[in-house]
Amino acid sequence: MRGRARATLTRLRSLEVCLPDLTRRAWLSGTRTLTLPLVVLASLAVGLALSTSGCNSAQPNSPVSQATPSAEPPASTPSMDAAPPPSRTGGFDGAAAYDFTAKLVAFGPRPPGSAGIHKAQDYIRSQLSRFGCMIDEDAFNAQTPIGSVAMKDIVAKVPGTGQGIILLLTHYDTKRIDSFVGAEDGGSSTGLMLEMARLLCSGPKRENAVWIAFLDGEETQATMEWSDADSVYGSRELAARLAVSGDLKRIKAVILADMIGQKDLHIQRESGSTRWLTDLVWRTAARLGYGDIFLASESNVTDDHGPFIHRGVPAIDIIDLADYANLGYWHTTQDTLDKISPRSLAIVGHVILESVNELQKR
Repeated sequence: MRGRARATLTRLRSLEVCLPDLTRRAWLSGTRTLTLPLVVLASLAVGLALSTSGCNSAQPNSPVSQATPSAEPPASTPSMDAAPPPSRTGGFDGAAAYDFTAKLVAFGPRPPGSAGIHKAQDYIRSQLSRFGCMIDEDAFNAQTPIGSVAMKDIVAKVPGTGQGIILLLTHYDTKRIDSFVGAEDGGSSTGLMLEMARLLCSGPKRENAVWIAFLDGEETQATMEWSDADSVYGSRELAARLAVSGDLKRIKAVILADMIGQKDLHIQRESGSTRWLTDLVWRTAARLGYGDIFLASESNVTDDHGPFIHRGVPAIDIIDLADYANLGYWHTTQDTLDKISPRSLAIVGHVILESVNELQKR
């Protein structure tokens, strides 16, 4: 199976002019590429071989320029994508998470240092204040290939009665592409974590504190293709800052959500994540009846959990990159609000919330 997958990848690499972004955040045999199931790889290779127009959509250093998509939520949500009531998802409100996502998308593109991301930062801060969360902000300047860029991490802190910390992560910045609003990539997980903050900041105090970090600078700044040196600035900053303060050793687990709001969601186990933590989350998903969404297959993705893994902190990445890339929406101006499902947000929010509850027992 691995040999057949490599053969398909060889075909994809021969067409990589059409796939500048599929080289992002994964490794196979020492070459950065997205590790996808064979059937997905095959469909991608066939689709690209037949296409005569797909190669012009997103070339490196040549952002897509199209009409700016509408940032307003649709007037109604199809029933198949409607969020179940919070009473069925542990109190997590998928419809509210969708509304938060819609507000973020309405600010337009949110690359680090932009007017759009400043609006997003003000909005995140105002919502966390409204929820009664303790807020810690870290404004820093990241040295990037395009120069020094101002960035900011925003952390909501729900105190506990003990010393342990469960850290939840999302990134709220978007790729530096004209008219790219990142509804799924950056918007969906941030909307989810705002709803998580609303729920936890107003809830009872538990043994372990829960910190929810909204990270800046996840995306590369200089190129379309992924670069370990030009990415996850906010996560690297946070991990280093926690190491200096001594709080890093208090963290029991890190749960990262990224690209979790799309319709027809299928989340693979991220093979670089901590095994026992992945098992805990997947057991929780199965117990809640979401085994058709949290799959047994694996992919390998580099993301904001990496700086914590490298420092020996248990961490997991919950992400559905493969499906979105296969559909052709990832890192294009087609990553718009109509691709987002309140039901998907509710399901992933429910799983993360219950996983936090399980971690409280350890």
